[in-house]
Amino acid sequence: MNALIVEDVDNVAVATAAIADGENVHFVRHDGTESEFPCVGGVPIYHKVAVRDIEAGEDIVKYGEVIGRAAVDIACGSHVHTHNVQDLS
Repeated sequence: MNALIVEDVDNVAVATAAIADGENVHFVRHDGTESEFPCVGGVPIYHKVAVRDIEAGEDIVKYGEVIGRAAVDIACGSHVHTHNVQDLS
């Protein structure tokens, strides 16, 4: 595993290691279900990665909390950070 998801409602996981472009993102949900999909563009260690497609304007949910809003459409496996997330203020 190279990513961590905390709550089932989360639409992002945290990379526990740097994930290269094309490398599989791999994590386990609380119910034991494993998820795996290719990383798009690479994700640095401890940064967020989309665990599903996120539409522009949709809330970004990490650790069960809304932390921002998607500024653009974000594809599953993509780095989620300040370049594609709006602050909630």
